[in-house]
Amino acid sequence: MYQRLINYLKSYKKATITLGELENLVPGNYSYNTFAESIMQLIDDNILIKKNPKITNGKEVPLPYKFGINKYELRREHIDNIQRYALNISEEIDLQEYFNLSEEVWNKDLPYIHKINEYIEKNGLPKDYVTPQERSFNIAKDEKWIAEKGGKKLLERIKLWEKLNIIDSTEPLMLAVNPRQFSKAKYCHLVVENKATFMALLDVLQDTEFTSLIFGSGWKIVGNINMLNRQLGIKGTSRIFYFGDLDNEGISIWNSLNEKVCANLAVEFYRELIKKPYSQGKETQQKNDKALKNFTSFFYNEEKTKLEEILKNGGYLPQEALNKDELGHIWRNTKWV
Repeated sequence: MYQRLINYLKSYKKATITLGELENLVPGNYSYNTFAESIMQLIDDNILIKKNPKITNGKEVPLPYKFGINKYELRREHIDNIQRYALNISEEIDLQEYFNLSEEVWNKDLPYIHKINEYIEKNGLPKDYVTPQERSFNIAKDEKWIAEKGGKKLLERIKLWEKLNIIDSTEPLMLAVNPRQFSKAKYCHLVVENKATFMALLDVLQDTEFTSLIFGSGWKIVGNINMLNRQLGIKGTSRIFYFGDLDNEGISIWNSLNEKVCANLAVEFYRELIKKPYSQGKETQQKNDKALKNFTSFFYNEEKTKLEEILKNGGYLPQEALNKDELGHIWRNTKWV
């Protein structure tokens, strides 16, 4: 009964409450004396303050008809919890706003505050600027957390938004074009994750049916891809292909891009890539099961098994595992559409 009353009072907005309102909270199987004992305990704990204590209901355990609510005392445990937690996290995280917010908000945000603290303790404040998707993936292992799931609001609340160097606006794409393809009604574009691969394919672009070659620059492509038609001045149907590093993060980048604009995997590049010996060193990358399932759906069963084995063993294959001649041969000789 006592805890039931406490929970109600925590969400109660007014500064005073009547005896009748409190009695309405009592289930039918509770006696008046049990209820009265809980009220007296709340008075002893300085949570309820008697108003006009001489005027009571006249029962065996007399209670006044009105009480004041000591909001500070009611929140003392909550405040103490925040203060204790603040002593054990990075000083870059400001929890001041939570002293005025509900326990519900605190409990909802706490797992993410813990992830943010882990990120800062491990990496410090970032010096580079990245997209919301990349920073979100690095912190919460969920590329949508900042932009779509309340992450930005939380980061602003703890005074970290400006410190995390997040690019919150669209930037121009870095791309090369094939002018001969502009007269067509349908356009193909190849996005590659890394600069070295972009440079290796640059001279091959004119020998392909592709309208453009785009340097994705990791996660930046997810935020900037909507600039494509505007920069090229095209209005026809565009088909986008993507080729990135074969690791969990590279797969998550593609998956986010695919959800935004429907990006096909440039499968033939990956088919040649998985023939190469893979390297170790990405064991700490977070696996995105949904992204991996979507990614492997483009491959035959044997290839799918090999891909999953590489990632399961903490392996990875960067785009650069394919040399310039191999990249050019694949792009020129594959039937893409």
